[in-house]
Amino acid sequence: MQFTTLGETEEIGASCHYLHLDNAGIILDAGADPEKEGMDSMPDLELIADHPDWPVDHVIISHAHHDHLGALPLVTRTFPHAHIHMSSATRQLADILLPASARLQRRKLREGSTTVEPIFDEDEVEASSYVYQAHPLEDEFDLTGFKSDFDVSGEFFDAGHVLGSLGVMIRWEEEGRLRKLFYTGDTGLNNQTIIPGAEYPDEKVDILLLESTLGADPTAETFTRRSEEKRLGEEMAKVLKRGGTVLMPVFALGRGQEMIALIDRYKRRGIIHEDIPVYTAGMMRAIADLYDKTRHSTPRLNEDFQVYGVPQSRLPRSRQALMEALKKPGIMAVGSGMMFERTISNKIAQQLVENPKNAVFLVGFAREDSPGDRILKARAEGRGTEAVLSSARGAQPIRCDVDRFRFSGHSHRRDLLKLVERLDPEKIVLVHGEAKAKAWMADNIRFFHPDIEVIVPTEGQVLDL
Repeated sequence: MQFTTLGETEEIGASCHYLHLDNAGIILDAGADPEKEGMDSMPDLELIADHPDWPVDHVIISHAHHDHLGALPLVTRTFPHAHIHMSSATRQLADILLPASARLQRRKLREGSTTVEPIFDEDEVEASSYVYQAHPLEDEFDLTGFKSDFDVSGEFFDAGHVLGSLGVMIRWEEEGRLRKLFYTGDTGLNNQTIIPGAEYPDEKVDILLLESTLGADPTAETFTRRSEEKRLGEEMAKVLKRGGTVLMPVFALGRGQEMIALIDRYKRRGIIHEDIPVYTAGMMRAIADLYDKTRHSTPRLNEDFQVYGVPQSRLPRSRQALMEALKKPGIMAVGSGMMFERTISNKIAQQLVENPKNAVFLVGFAREDSPGDRILKARAEGRGTEAVLSSARGAQPIRCDVDRFRFSGHSHRRDLLKLVERLDPEKIVLVHGEAKAKAWMADNIRFFHPDIEVIVPTEGQVLDL
């Protein structure tokens, strides 16, 4: 079997990998880099074209975050005969998120914030959505290639990351023996507020494609979710009591819905007053509706909980109305989670970071040098230290409270080591992590499991596995 990474390997960006086994070609994820534009944000599909004997028979999407889904229209255009596999929830999310991505590309060109032509439009997205195939969890499906000599199968397992997220087991025959590869996707071992922790195969695998997002984070493993829930509730109460606004930059898919559920818990327990307004906006609201509609058909901790059962107000659209809302105690849970420029969370942050009564509470991963990461570092240096949220506006003094709370949907590095022990692979390929994260994971796997071959691939490197 041959493996190559088509996306970035030095940082978390466009997640996309290619497998060539028994004359079958399988693409694992089709992500786009949210910080780049045009073809620079896409995986390098030319790496497949450089090998005429590499077919693309199947594409598997592990979940609907942009860095795993955003390039799917380009992939389906390039390989129109490929079968596209995902969960039912991811299929429904794709019908929301990909047209929104097409609209955003067109709007940015129209407004003059970019000169890059859109990669795809809404019509193309709608036309390709009819070929998406949804499969239930732990139910084998066919991944055999058109020219395969033996059967190849896939099986989905709940990844515990966001709604519809999956790990996938691939089984095939090679030289007379059954071989198994497990791709974790983005995986979370522990329960969140809505989504339960991941489920994994109860069998040894030959090859493990292992995510390593939190591999370089030494503190994530020292926190428990319960302690972080308590700490966040206490800090929110302090800010609201003094009349401030709490900005919670969240990912529209996953973290946003989880935080709304947590705020509901705070209100029911009297930690924050039940009349405190909670503002949400944009795509997060449409996704919340889908969370509710699928609560009986996807893994849940409480099937009766509904995100829209929590009172929410639509974020004011006009600047004047927004400034009025910022004068009163309130919670604004809006995207993006890393506060990228031109997103709602970034625009609101520019209005509130200079006022010490307010707070920005990050509740997910913020990659290095993102605006979220910059204000965390600035505030750690002392109140009033400057940071750049918007290149157009320039540096601002960060006088508000800024903190990070550990609610990641990713397993921390010690839990990933436990997964290695459980699946006991012969080979591990580390994916989806910054260079230093993969380095820590590689060093520790080699130390604790010297019999396992650990590989840290570079983009385009062809591995014989």
